[in-house]
Parts: sequence; structure tokens; C-alpha cells
Amino acid sequence: MVGMDLFKCMMMIVVLVISCGESVSGAKFDELYRSSWAMDHCVNEGEVTKLKLDNYSGAGFESRSKYLFGKVSIQIKLVEGDSAGTVTAFYMSSDGPNHNEFDFEFLGNKTGEPYIVQTNIYVNGVGNREQRLNLWFDPTTEFHTYSILWSKRTVVFMVDETPIRVQKNLEDKGIPFAKDQAMGVYSSIWNADDWATQGGLVKTDWSHAPFVASYKEFQIDACEIPTTSDLSKCNGDEKFWWDEPTVSELSLHQNHQLIWVRANHMIYDYCFDAARFPVTPLECQHHRHL
Repeated sequence: MVGMDLFKCMMMIVVLVISCGESVSGAKFDELYRSSWAMDHCVNEGEVTKLKLDNYSGAGFESRSKYLFGKVSIQIKLVEGDSAGTVTAFYMSSDGPNHNEFDFEFLGNKTGEPYIVQTNIYVNGVGNREQRLNLWFDPTTEFHTYSILWSKRTVVFMVDETPIRVQKNLEDKGIPFAKDQAMGVYSSIWNADDWATQGGLVKTDWSHAPFVASYKEFQIDACEIPTTSDLSKCNGDEKFWWDEPTVSELSLHQNHQLIWVRANHMIYDYCFDAARFPVTPLECQHHRHL
């Protein structure tokens, strides 16, 4: 009986862990996503989906549903070799000109030069909140996990669960926060050699095409909404796992990780760009890590 009770106890713990929202493994591409443009450039190969860019077209996919708060993750292996001029994006966005958006943009580079990851945040259609960093690994040789955790309190960008950017809800300071528009989840690859690599100085070398970004382990653990106009299911009094303070606030270890990333890998932060922003943006004055 003691052994059986121990077994039951262990099973209850497993159920509780899973119910907290952390998926054990990713879903299949077709369960969560669909090709959104250039379908012949979006190829499924078993567990891996590939987006291809050539001198005819880029490609993209989108989630089948829209969400309000939660965590989205995807494993990406970026374009190998000379990727200059290309951009691979993974992002969440709502619809319309006054949309909210959270961006990962991976800016290609010449062979041997590091990939640059640019993050950006739009609230009510206003962006221009770029931060850029060099990754501490080669993102073209293996798959790495890129995640966005979004709650009523904060937005956290993560690479392999290491936070690289945090945007807190500072509505009490008069700063708008993205919390009232449902978002879809998207990814795309396209040619942006007018700005992506060294400010547009290095152009895309089409002799290296097709440029291929590979994806697997598709995870969306978020509050799915039935229609974009009815947010009550996700924005009411019900508590979800991402609402817990221990989740929506960085731990001491995560704070140290973020400080390390910023100190060693950050190469651009809009908060310190006096040419673009002679007056420091208000949110930059309140974020501890900025």
C-alpha cells in the first residue's frame, strides 16, 4: 500500500506540473500553423518545417488561432553560410494600424560574421524600440529555442530560456502596455538588403540562394480566444500560470542572466540613441536594466 500511495503521489505531481502550462514537447506544424504566403517556399520535412528565400520570393507562416497572454516558443536553425541581406523573423502581432507587436528579427551577415538579433516592441502602432545583440553561439549549426512570454505584468524575450529583454507594464507611469489586443504568431524570411546588413552596405548574394531557415518544436501555451473582439476569456478574473508573480517576474538567476547578456552582447539600445531620441523615452527612465 505504501508503494501504491507513493506512485499515486508521484502521478499527482506530474499532472500538476503539466497543468501549469509547460508543454512536454512541441506540436506538429499543421496543428498550430499554416503557410501564409509563397506556399511553395514553405516545406514540411517530417518534424522540420523550412522557409526558403530565393530571388523570386520569400515565405511565411502564421498561427491558426490568436491569443491573449501566454508563452510561445519555437526552435530555429538560421540560414547557414553567407546570409547577408536576409532577415528571418519570429513574432507576435495583432491586426490593424494601431497594432501591438513583439519581434525577433535575425539579421543575416557575411560568412564568419555573427548573426545579429534585433528585438522590437510596438504598442498601439508605435514601434522604434529596437535593441540589438550578438548571440553567444552560432545559430546556424544547431536548433535553438526562441520564446516570448507575455502576461499582464511583463513581456520577456528569451533565447534558450535566457532572458534577453524585459518590458514591464508601466501603465501606472503613463506608458501604454500591450494587453488589449489578441495576437497571432508568425514567422517569415525575406530580402531586406536595403538595411539588414551593415545598414544596407552589404547586399544579398543570390548565388547562395535558396536561403533556408529551419523550424521544429512548435509550442504555444497561451490563452486562445474565440474571436478578436471577445477578450473576456483571457482578460478576466481567471488566473493562468503566467499570471503568477514567480513567473511574470524574473528570478534572481534570470536577472543575473539578463545583466550578463546586456553587458557582453548588447550592441545597440534605442534608449541610449540620443540622435534618434534627444529626450530619453519615458519607459527607459523606469526600467532597471536600461
